[in-house]
This record gives sequence, C-alpha cells and structure tokens, in this order.
Amino acid sequence: MTDVTVAVVVVSYRSSQLTIECLRSLQPERTAAGVRLRAIVIDNASGDLPALDRAVREQDWSDWVELIESSRNGGFAYGNNLGIERAYLHGAPSYIYLLNPDAQARPGAIGELVRFLESHPDAGIAGSSIENSDGSSWPFAFRFPNLFSEINDGLQFGLVTRLLRRWVVAREMGNVAQAVDWISGCSMMIRAAVFDAIGGLDENFFLYFEETDFCRRARAAGFSTWYVPQSRVMHARGQITGVMAAAGAPRRLPSYWFESRRRYFALAFGRSGAMAIDAAALAAYSLGWLKRLALLHRRTAVPHFVRDLARHSLLWPANRALPAPRWFSPHNAN
Repeated sequence: MTDVTVAVVVVSYRSSQLTIECLRSLQPERTAAGVRLRAIVIDNASGDLPALDRAVREQDWSDWVELIESSRNGGFAYGNNLGIERAYLHGAPSYIYLLNPDAQARPGAIGELVRFLESHPDAGIAGSSIENSDGSSWPFAFRFPNLFSEINDGLQFGLVTRLLRRWVVAREMGNVAQAVDWISGCSMMIRAAVFDAIGGLDENFFLYFEETDFCRRARAAGFSTWYVPQSRVMHARGQITGVMAAAGAPRRLPSYWFESRRRYFALAFGRSGAMAIDAAALAAYSLGWLKRLALLHRRTAVPHFVRDLARHSLLWPANRALPAPRWFSPHNAN
C-alpha cells in the first residue's frame, strides 16, 4: 500500500465519551504503513460538540480530527453523508470508513480492511468481525431480508428454520474472508468508486436498514461486499439507541424501525412485492405469538410487534407513499 487515504466518519448523538474512546482507538491505526488517516466527527445536533472539542484540544488531535455540528438530528444516514461530503471537500479519499461511536478499532483493524480492498479491486465494501464489550465474539454477517426470512423470523419454529436455513438473515461466519450480502454499518469501509456509482446512504432511513439498502444498491452496481475477520472491532451494542441490546428482555421497537423496514422492502421488491411480504409476515408473527402464548414464553417476544408491524404496513394505502431517495453525490461536491 502506498499513499492510501482513509477518511473515518463517526456520527455522535449524546455519546461524547464513547466517541472519545472510539477516537482514541484510532490513534495506533494512524501509523499503519502506507495509510494516511483522518477522522470526521459529526455531532448530530445533540449538544456533544463542546465536550468533543475540549477532548480533541486536550489530546492534541486537532491535526487529524475534524468536528462538525449538524443543524438537526437527521439520523444515521444523514449524519454519515455530512461526514462523507466533508471528506470529499478535502479531496476524494481512497476509502471512507464508517465507524460507530460505540465501537473501538482493535489494533490493525483499519489496515486489514485496506489491505483486503487493495488486493480485491472488484470488492466495494468490507467490514470487520465484531466482539462484544465483554470480549466475546459476535461473528455475524447477513443475507438480504426476504419473504422467507420474514416467515422464519415470525414463526421461530425449529423445523421451519432448518428448511429455510439458506434464507435466514444472520449468517454465522468463520475465520476466512467471505463475500456476503451486507455487513453491519458499525464498521464499514467503502471504496470511493462505490460513491461515484451510487451516491451515499439514503437519508430517508432514519436508523436501521440504511446499510442493508446501501449494500443492495452497491451489488446492483456491480460491487461486492465482504466480511473480513482479520479486521476486528469492539462494538458495545445497544449503548446508544438502547433498541438492540446484547442481553436482556426484548424491548418495543421505535416507529422509525418499522418505517425503515417498510422503505427497504418497497425499494427491494416493489410495492406489490412488499405488500405480499407484509401479509406473510403478519400471519407468521401472529402464529409465532400464539405459539409463545401456548408455551408460556410471551416475555421472549418483542412487545406489541404484530400491532406495530400492521400499523406501519404497506397494506394500508396511507403508507404507500415513497419519498424520493436523498443522498450525498460526489458529482455535486464542491
């Protein structure tokens, strides 16, 4: 690798201390051979900026960390697009690296992703293996959601899961790099050519499904996505949103999760296809809820899921409007 530039984008929302620890984990990565790294931190209108600014000055990070205050909390995709746009103002980087504020790069994490992408020119996106905050592994990448995965998720029945194994969204990964459908957006390195071809993340996704949609669009443009276990990142899941915590009883999902799900399926399968998937999902989740009720396992279900899924479904005409995509395009960068 010679003179590879990496712009790290971190979107902070009421997570200043986590963001500071995230930046601290990047310091050793700045000395990787052939890699020039800078970080762009977006405060998504949360009031984090004073604490972040103080830490950057105290740690003498001003030469490689840039802070930007967003005028509004537009969500994960919106904040990342602000950071990507700022990175392009400094000259198009070789790679953009999206890193969650509740994540920390383990030694060599960035260098491994760069080395992989440099040696696989057809790959457009690469992501790390993940460890939990207690040091245990979370070795998953993903298949695109579809009709069969929704039926399986709803029923949660052993025989059905075995029959539909090839469509189950979560894939337990091994120790060898593999092409996958999509990876977690908590650690995602993206080749600049991908942005040239498809633009940034769709800002209509406030939170969740935005990286799934981005990888789907990248594949349609001819770019593959890879899971690279040699790169390792710690991710304290649930620290920021509190929605997908690593342990504990399931919590009710926020409206924006269902809105993002609805948009993803409409874009991926068309309105008619998404409506058919919704109908099947509602039936499967209803049957799954009755199974839990009969087995006295009600507390293992996400509270009010069937009701919320129905309320946000495309089966209702009022939910069928699909706003036009909004994203950063390097072709419009100054």
